[in-house]
Amino acid sequence: MTADFTALFVNVDDCWKAFEKIYAKHLIEDGTRRRNRQSNLSTSEIMTILIAFQTSGYRTFKDFYQYILTYHRHDFPDIVSYDRFVYLIPRAIIPLLVYLHVCGIDKPTGISFIDSTSIKVCHNKRISRNRVFDGIAQIGKSTMGWFFGFKLHLIINDLGGLLRFNLTAGNVDDRRAAEKMADGLFGKLFGDKGYISQSLFEKLLAKGRVAQIAKVYFFLLTFLPYHL
Repeated sequence: MTADFTALFVNVDDCWKAFEKIYAKHLIEDGTRRRNRQSNLSTSEIMTILIAFQTSGYRTFKDFYQYILTYHRHDFPDIVSYDRFVYLIPRAIIPLLVYLHVCGIDKPTGISFIDSTSIKVCHNKRISRNRVFDGIAQIGKSTMGWFFGFKLHLIINDLGGLLRFNLTAGNVDDRRAAEKMADGLFGKLFGDKGYISQSLFEKLLAKGRVAQIAKVYFFLLTFLPYHL
């Protein structure tokens, strides 16, 4: 690989190799074939491409993948078509989560930003007959209105580094998630009005004192430098 991908690939591949055998033991069969059927494009390569996209500057993954196909085929000898790659992405979800927990978490800088985004399971008109994630996904409300699904909560530092992430049901209050995610942070934590709460402020402040770290504050910002 070129210098653009080498360091990232090596880091990802080392993490995946340490976890791969443990992961394989927990896969199940569907009665006819193994679900971990090998692809020409390795799991580490899939993860590398997905992670590299986040810092590539491309607005859409499809455009970024076309760039890979055009200029970096020599870096990924077994690269597949865009449609095939999209089909393979679910295979890398669990390895990506492991990588984030083990190697992908950045260090706090004293300035952090928190936000959440909705992950919809289906259109609102189909909620009553939807069976996907039955009993797990819930009806929630965001700034864009009501939805059925989950919430992805993220905390980043002022350099854009990922500090915390959490996936909850759609009906979980942002402030409830923030209380647990803020453990270990110091300095100032910025969020929108969905996080403004005197009780939350006091709980975070108390945790800060117990942990002997600087006070944690919540501020209402009109314009956030990062929108997650």
